[in-house]
Amino acid sequence: MSSRIRTASRMFVSLTGLAALIIVIMVVVILGNIAVNGWELLSWEFIAGNPRTGMTEGGIFPAIFGTVVLVLLMTLAVVPLGVAAAVWLHEYARQDSRFVQLVRLALQNLAGVPAIVFGLFGLGFFVQFTGGGIDQLFFGGTLTFAQPCILWASLTLAILTLPTVVVATEESLRAVPKIYREAAYALGATRWQVVWHVVLPNSLGGILTGTILAISRGAGEVAPIMFTGAAYFLPFLPGSLNDQFMELGYHIYVMTTQSPDVEATKPLLYSTVLVLLLLTFALNFTAVLIRAKVRRRMRSS
Repeated sequence: MSSRIRTASRMFVSLTGLAALIIVIMVVVILGNIAVNGWELLSWEFIAGNPRTGMTEGGIFPAIFGTVVLVLLMTLAVVPLGVAAAVWLHEYARQDSRFVQLVRLALQNLAGVPAIVFGLFGLGFFVQFTGGGIDQLFFGGTLTFAQPCILWASLTLAILTLPTVVVATEESLRAVPKIYREAAYALGATRWQVVWHVVLPNSLGGILTGTILAISRGAGEVAPIMFTGAAYFLPFLPGSLNDQFMELGYHIYVMTTQSPDVEATKPLLYSTVLVLLLLTFALNFTAVLIRAKVRRRMRSS
């Protein structure tokens, strides 16, 4: 019986290792294909230049700038809201409450909604309802915010990535040892002081992990911003929150589906995909560095 168990264990280890190897090979092949085909047109002029003649010449800097601003605005919107919701769910709310169960069910359903539905929601709620209300109240009905723009696109992505931040934050809060809270309460601290000075600092690494996951998803989503602010050809940078913007993912989508000559646009398409991947890796790497620095500071203190 022991030999059968050892054989089954070896087979299980071999199969799981093979599955992991297949995943690594797939990633290497995909990245290698994009790098080999996209390196040809990659230059400083392509990265820092503005598009010309209907995006058939020039560079993609407005799309890079729009993607970075979009992700930063999304992060500023989703992280405080997601962390606050997770803190309330784990530290304040009664777990047997029906309202808490309803909130958790809503988060689960929100995580399973297709991205295109978020785009339609953003168009109806943010652009038409919220933007139209702002125009009526503050601009005398003049079309200002009741139109697709970078503000509504970033808020739509914030709602899309909200479950990711809430789940990651709640898991990090759950990982804080209970004895930390008990020791703080024994010293006379209030619940707010315990959360602010004990729980949140010790769960900051998990919060940043949720932020990294949100950035990764938000930077690559196209469907939510198609209706809420992205444009294919805008040879200028957005100057205010109610301006439309170019975005790398949407630009890739349009070149892939709307080009009359796909073969002619392939080099440009591959180079743009490569820039999007490098930009996403750079944003994630920056967040990882911040998380590592925070963790080292927490260990030293």
